[in-house]
Amino acid sequence: MALTPKQKIFVDEYLIDLNATRAYKVAYPKVKKDKVAKAAGSRLLTNVNVAAYIDGRMKEREKRTEITQDRVLQELEKLVLFDIRKLFDSNGKPVDISILDDDTAACIAGLEVVDYFEGAGDDREFAGYVKKYKLTDKLRAIELMGRHLGMFKDKLELSGQIDTTNPYVGLTTEELKKLIHGG
Repeated sequence: MALTPKQKIFVDEYLIDLNATRAYKVAYPKVKKDKVAKAAGSRLLTNVNVAAYIDGRMKEREKRTEITQDRVLQELEKLVLFDIRKLFDSNGKPVDISILDDDTAACIAGLEVVDYFEGAGDDREFAGYVKKYKLTDKLRAIELMGRHLGMFKDKLELSGQIDTTNPYVGLTTEELKKLIHGG
């Protein structure tokens, strides 16, 4: 079964930023309340035809951009294994950014070049530039990789059995307080 024109608009918008609430409000402009759009957008994502169309479009995009889950993990690996010592020569001076290998360069999030002056007042003279590297957040990369590997859990998992021989099982907090205080 094909998508309706509004469902197609919803999917096209959803694929921009994966925000179902915003996509729903674009596809169905009469809906103004976020709460309504959120619920309806969520339901629409569970529609078999919509879900299949989204999946197909995402696979097309993956092929077109060559950005796969494996490639994302490879980039994360670069950040996780990055050694800051690669930014300095044997004398401790920063190396020129143009000679960095691709893996090291991938860990630099930005470069700020600031004018450097010597002296003060009328004697102040331009002396060159100071380069300030901004590095990617290695701790965040480690966290993302750890989550992918299942090392960090957001949910607490409990297992075991309730001892049914415990005479206090099933008592309310108030009943337990009365027992403790002899009431």
